[in-house]
Amino acid sequence: MTFPTFRRLTPLAMGLVVLGAAWGFAPAAEAQTKTQGQPTADDQETFTKEHLALAQQAIDASKSATGFDNILPVVADQTRTLFIRSNPALTPQIEEVTQEVAIGLAPKRRALDETLEKIWARRFSEDELRQIVAFYNSPVGKKLSDLSAEILALSVGAAKQWGDQISTEMVTRVREQMLKRGYKL
Repeated sequence: MTFPTFRRLTPLAMGLVVLGAAWGFAPAAEAQTKTQGQPTADDQETFTKEHLALAQQAIDASKSATGFDNILPVVADQTRTLFIRSNPALTPQIEEVTQEVAIGLAPKRRALDETLEKIWARRFSEDELRQIVAFYNSPVGKKLSDLSAEILALSVGAAKQWGDQISTEMVTRVREQMLKRGYKL
């Protein structure tokens, strides 16, 4: 069994992993399951406008999608860096074009929002979404949504530290047991 190494993940990827794990669903995994040219249950599934609107309200109230706001800027920065490394003499032009392209791609964010709405709508009824919105609009719900990113970051750090400790202990114990059985590692 291998365990993920969080240090190798970009901040964006780590954010997606953490958010996906915290909410128990992975939009990227769902998107990857679609096959080209073949209708999926997603394509045939329909939700009322109210259901999708409630899903968006729940997403907004819980601040669940704020971690995705940096995707385009991060991708733009990575793209800019890639092209500048290959031709540093064109740095000003690359920066200008990358900025223009990023601004042009900004409206595509709505596609992600629509996918997230469907993910929530698929998992929660309209009544459940109303309850979620009501909770996140309450004082304790607002506090939870405000602290979620911090709590998740601290939780990931604690899990990493715990994993490192368990790993060290396991290696030590396996080595000890192998020595007791006459095997030298």
